[in-house]
Amino acid sequence: MYSSSSSEGSEDNDESFCSISTAEVYEFHNIKENDPDTTMLSWSGDMNMTDEESEELGRDIANNTHLKNVHLIGGALNDHKISFFFRGLQRSASITTMHLYENGLSVAAVQSMVPFLQSADNLRVLVLANNNIKSEGFNMLLRALRDSPIEILNCDNCGIEAIEIDNNYSPKHLTTLRLSDNRINVDVCRGLAKLLQGRNATLSTLWLQNNRIDDDGAGILADALRNNTSLTILFLKDNLIAIEGAKSFLQLVNDVSSIKATLQSNHTLT
Repeated sequence: MYSSSSSEGSEDNDESFCSISTAEVYEFHNIKENDPDTTMLSWSGDMNMTDEESEELGRDIANNTHLKNVHLIGGALNDHKISFFFRGLQRSASITTMHLYENGLSVAAVQSMVPFLQSADNLRVLVLANNNIKSEGFNMLLRALRDSPIEILNCDNCGIEAIEIDNNYSPKHLTTLRLSDNRINVDVCRGLAKLLQGRNATLSTLWLQNNRIDDDGAGILADALRNNTSLTILFLKDNLIAIEGAKSFLQLVNDVSSIKATLQSNHTLT
């Protein structure tokens, strides 16, 4: 069971030991006891737990029916620790938000998460920014979240440079996708276009800042949006888009064939 630095020399000192504070042990105890007032677990930095304790914490979270938000960030986990954590946490009926950013996670971590992602009935927000899951990990995420209620997925700065989009194996309720600070180019734009086309398109916000999108990529995205009725916000700052790429989007929202046609377009220029 979890132990604290104050427990040294106690009758439990033959059990696994980790130097976490008494307050933190108390929080874990509340999770284990399914305390209705404990709805959030937040930890930044090394959790300094044994493998067995990581698995136990995951199992306690899985059995909890009140915990809604799990934030384990800034080195709280790594590929090894997360494998034990998700060995215990393979389901949840209560968690709605999970933040795992800045943990140095790779595709191996995503593999460990898959059973949980496929059975988390109420997970709406997943933040994996500033990890290293790369393209393979991202594509695995999309497949794992196919039947999930996930609405917001943040994979900013995750080393993504290729995306395999199959609308039959993509999240069906995704409204916000963040892919800023990756290596997204024209080829990835072709994949993203599939998420923006068709009557079943769900994305309302797409973040693509600071990537490698050029005029050709901008043109592909603009074409995909011609009949799209869901997307309302698209972030493209700090890419390689020049005048021709900008024109693609201008033509999308305004008739620029003449000044009169532009003024009569049913859009507001800002």
